Amino acid sequence: MRIDKVYTKGGDHGQTSLIGGDRVSKANPRIEAYGTVDELNATLGLVRTALETSAAGDHLIPIIHRVQNELFNLGAELATPDPARRAKLPRVELRHVDALERDIDALNDSLPPLTSFVLPGGGAASAHFHLARTVCRRGERLLVALGAHEDLGELPVVYLNRLSDALFVFGRWAAMKDGRTEPLWTPATT
Repeated sequence: MRIDKVYTKGGDHGQTSLIGGDRVSKANPRIEAYGTVDELNATLGLVRTALETSAAGDHLIPIIHRVQNELFNLGAELATPDPARRAKLPRVELRHVDALERDIDALNDSLPPLTSFVLPGGGAASAHFHLARTVCRRGERLLVALGAHEDLGELPVVYLNRLSDALFVFGRWAAMKDGRTEPLWTPATT
C-alpha cells in the first residue's frame, strides 16, 4: 500500500469517508468506535516504548506487536459498513481471542493473588498497560453502543473484552518482572 498524500481536504467540513466510499459525519458512532480503537493502538505504542527498558519487554513486545496488527484489522473492519466488502478484509477472528486467552493464562499463573483492587502504577510499563486497558474498555463500550444499531458481529466486542483482561494481566506481570510494587486500593476508613 502506498500513501502519497497525507492531506486530502475531504474532511474540512466535518465529513469523512468510510471504506466503500460512504461519507459520514466525523461525529458518527462508527467513527467514534474505530477512532478509539486507533487511540488504543497508539497507546500500545507507548506501552511498547516503555517495555524497551522493562524486564518484561522480551516477552511482551512481540505480543503487543501482534495485538497492534490485530487492532489495525479491527479498525478496518469497523470502517467498513458493507458486510460483503467487510468479509473480504482481514478481520478479528476467534483465533485472536484464543491467543489472548493463552497469553493471559501463561502469565496470570505466576502472579500473586490479588487482595484488593490494583491502582495504576507499578512502574512505567505497568502504568502504560493500565492506561491502555482503560482506552480498551472505552472502545468496548462504544462497540456495544454501535452494535445496538448496526450488525458488527460478536467477535469485535469479545476481542476487546479479552484484550482489556490481557492488558490488566500484562500490567501486573510487568510490575512483577520489574521488581515494582503494585499500588493497591485502600478504601477510605473515615
